[in-house]
Amino acid sequence: MSTPKGRIELHHLYAHPPASVWRALTTPTLHAKWWAAGDVKAEVGHRFELDMGAFGKQPCEVTTVVPERMLAYRFSTGGLETTITWTLTAEGKGTRLTLVHDGFDLDSPMGRRAFEGMKPGWPTVLARLEPVLVA
Repeated sequence: MSTPKGRIELHHLYAHPPASVWRALTTPTLHAKWWAAGDVKAEVGHRFELDMGAFGKQPCEVTTVVPERMLAYRFSTGGLETTITWTLTAEGKGTRLTLVHDGFDLDSPMGRRAFEGMKPGWPTVLARLEPVLVA
């Protein structure tokens, strides 16, 4: 019997080029302004923690880097064991950012709670990215 996995997928259009969005995803000082503090780097194999406040520090490991196009990392290794993938696509003078947060174990109470909390939370996080791009 296979365990059902939850997937969150969102798309957001920003009026800034992919290079600006990429910097916000991969520069720790900018990342901390719109989502969570942590030593994120665009380097496959890089391990870091994201400080999720009341939810604690979540260990992560970068799995995919395609500069200014894709960044993926395992999120909450040893806990949720999910994957977050950011895909950037140039669209006119802006960028379409696709976020996929995948692998929630919906049979697990922790996995189900995380999925149900993050699904409505991600749009707010993505909206907080816009002001960082202007700065």
